[in-house]
Amino acid sequence: MKLLKMTLLTTLIVTVLSCKNEKKEADVAVNETRNEINEGVNVIPISHGTLVLESNNEVIYVDPTGGSEAFKGQKSPTLVLITDIHGDHLSVPTLEALNLSNVRIIAPKAVTDKIATTISNDIITLNNDETIDHNGISIKAIPMYNLREEALKYHTKGRGNGYVLDIDDERIYISGDTEDIPEMRNLKNIGKAFVCMNLPYTMPVESAASAVLDFKPKVVYPYHYRGTDGLSDVSLFKEIVTKENNSIEVKLLDWY
Repeated sequence: MKLLKMTLLTTLIVTVLSCKNEKKEADVAVNETRNEINEGVNVIPISHGTLVLESNNEVIYVDPTGGSEAFKGQKSPTLVLITDIHGDHLSVPTLEALNLSNVRIIAPKAVTDKIATTISNDIITLNNDETIDHNGISIKAIPMYNLREEALKYHTKGRGNGYVLDIDDERIYISGDTEDIPEMRNLKNIGKAFVCMNLPYTMPVESAASAVLDFKPKVVYPYHYRGTDGLSDVSLFKEIVTKENNSIEVKLLDWY
């Protein structure tokens, strides 16, 4: 009888300790997952050149288009960045539908000239090479323009902005509509880069890959790659970049 009691007691102790260990291991796994999710800035592709960046304290809508339906299920924005005047970047009906009255909008002058003060009471004009601080985020306007003679009519230098954001210890580059300009090739310490590649409006994948190999971001997201002949070959872009420098991670997201 004593032997049976001892056996039952031993089994109970082992079971309790095992459960505690399993719970501890489960908690560690959950914490690791949470840390991974919360690490860095979350990227949410919406469509083409439209995206959402979520940091610990900010929800940034970049070139919001597609009406309020495009952002169904998304957190409300705390900041809006707009790169250029074209309809796939500036959509006044979308801005009107998103209830941005108390949300800061940052854009170049060509864009802010087209946004009524009824949309937002905090519209900031930021032109090429200017920098602004927004709640501890440094935002610098980077030029975006065409280089090829046949494409100069699409994006003139000085009209639109790319952006570099220093946010939560990350440096993020958003190209806007541009070719492989020196201002892109000379970027430093970029963690995440969003790089366009569509013809005839911006640049071919080979030029985009060449520029990326020059400024060496940790992660690059091909975006804005729908042209007049369909979608650009982003798999080729990834192949070129990875072959030359496999330390650059190319992430292909669902933009279309």
